Amino acid sequence: MGQSGRVTESSSSTQTRRPSVVIVGGGISGVAAAYFLRESGARVTVVEGSPRIGGKLAVSDVGGIAVDEGAEALLARRPEGTDLIKAVGLGEELVSPGTTAAGIWTRGRLRPLPRRQFLGVPADLGELESSGILSAEGMARARDDLRLPVTERDGDVPVAGYVGARFGAELVDRLVDPLLGGVYAGRSEELSFEATLGALAQASRTHRSLAAAAASLLPAPAPGPAAPAAVFTTLSGGLGTLPAAVAAASGATVRTSAMARELARTADGWRLTLGPTRAPEQLDADAVILAVPARPASRLLSEAAVAAPAAAALAEIDCASVAIVTLAYPRDSFPRLPERSGYLVPAADGRAVKAVTFSSVKWPHLRSASGPARTCGLGLDVVRCSLGRVREEALLQRDDTELARIAAEDLAAATGVRGGPAAVRVTRWGGGLPQYTVGHPDRVDRIRAGVAGLPGLAVCGAFFDGLGIPACIASARQAADQVLAHLGSSAATAAASMGGR
Repeated sequence: MGQSGRVTESSSSTQTRRPSVVIVGGGISGVAAAYFLRESGARVTVVEGSPRIGGKLAVSDVGGIAVDEGAEALLARRPEGTDLIKAVGLGEELVSPGTTAAGIWTRGRLRPLPRRQFLGVPADLGELESSGILSAEGMARARDDLRLPVTERDGDVPVAGYVGARFGAELVDRLVDPLLGGVYAGRSEELSFEATLGALAQASRTHRSLAAAAASLLPAPAPGPAAPAAVFTTLSGGLGTLPAAVAAASGATVRTSAMARELARTADGWRLTLGPTRAPEQLDADAVILAVPARPASRLLSEAAVAAPAAAALAEIDCASVAIVTLAYPRDSFPRLPERSGYLVPAADGRAVKAVTFSSVKWPHLRSASGPARTCGLGLDVVRCSLGRVREEALLQRDDTELARIAAEDLAAATGVRGGPAAVRVTRWGGGLPQYTVGHPDRVDRIRAGVAGLPGLAVCGAFFDGLGIPACIASARQAADQVLAHLGSSAATAAASMGGR
């Protein structure tokens, strides 16, 4: 017999039994959902199939310096992330970047990324021209946006199709595609305009020029040399420290190496089956939140036949795999470390590395971190290289040594760095980035509609409304609110029933 997760207080009365909630998935969405349930009075359990919580947030040493393995920044202008960080006691660890100026390595040179752009869609064509990212022909085509009539669209369309119709294919290839590739590891000819550039899609309905629509979404240029407000922030100990702090503050029971295999409805709630088939464990709950990637969520919902429509929509969401190669170089290795946070590489240039972050430049606190090389008077500069776009599995099947070699060679070609790294770390995120392909908004609507009619069930995660940490936390808040509403309704029904006896 499997063990039951339904717990009753010392009295067996319905009035005294605490409701139970099980959250499947211990990434930031799952632990945030647990945190938002902390005052509900429910017994909350987080079950995570891997040996640790945190999902794609993790931190470890490279050359004695603590460096994030996954996401290393969050949007400062969205309050969900910073509010949660402060609430769990990490507010004093928030740090701002030393620079947000980035570059594009294309057409044989490292070129400045225009500041006035919206995910690659330019708001200032003069600034774009001075960057040198486009050829003279490509720049002439981009200026057509200012005089073309409105480009009509019927429903969702690919980013490349719509933006390309306005500015031409070269701008898509050299600017839009690398920026979207850096976020989604996807391809602009497949990604949804409505889902990935939603604010711009909305603004484009009231502007003939797409450049004008992009400009309407950006703050007016500041007069004089005043520095712009920080767009990103991080934690001095690494964003990988956040999930454990959130889990601890939630008061939830956290179980790792507890893989959820089946989900089924019961007469008064839900039943999860955990663990191997040879030794299954059953965990009953009044409510369940699925905070796992789209495919595992689809599998669990498929087994709960009542959730088939939501399961089918989740199954349509593909995911891309990436690898992060972190390299730590003795500080005198760079003839001149670029004064940029990093650079992006267009797929059109045929390089394996699609994005590079100069971590020691972007985050000055890393330069003051101690490490073995510092004791020799050298110090280390840390660089993160991202490899892998959707359908580049062959590249990612190479071993760690080969990926590190490729990353180091690409970095040397772009920056002139001399010698090899003093320390290397290769982190792989298999299926880590959901693809917001054309039709994604409709899929999200079908998932939400399919789950809405199932009392006590909620779903959250990066496949809904954004891949970033604040978006995941917002998704978790929504799922927690759904569960709280269900528990409140159930308690009211139980109380009415008791009162009628």
